[in-house]
Amino acid sequence: QVQLVESGGGLVQAGGSLRLSCAASGRTSSTYASGWFRQAPGKEREFVAAISWTGSTYYTDSVKGRFTISRDNAKNTVYLQMNSLKPEDTAVYYCAASATLNTLVNGPRSSHRWGQGTQVTVSS
Repeated sequence: QVQLVESGGGLVQAGGSLRLSCAASGRTSSTYASGWFRQAPGKEREFVAAISWTGSTYYTDSVKGRFTISRDNAKNTVYLQMNSLKPEDTAVYYCAASATLNTLVNGPRSSHRWGQGTQVTVSS
């Protein structure tokens, strides 16, 4: 069983930056894609960014140019660098893992492995 643990959330002013981390442990497969989703109060969970095992990336339009996803395969850790944060970025951010990047890009699924979430709050 794979466990994902997020860290790095917090409170930041608009225009500020945060870096989220997600460490995987347990029976990880040899290769897997990782991604980030977010869920704001009263809204559905939505895709934010994903990265394949080999480093291909994909972002939702609203974060392009502001967020950067990266990974360190040796550490089984994926990162989300968030710059120029806006109040509308406020949400619980969830790390996810799946077999391929496309399955993450297609949206949240119960078959994904999920972390417990970390709160990101951006004040105006």
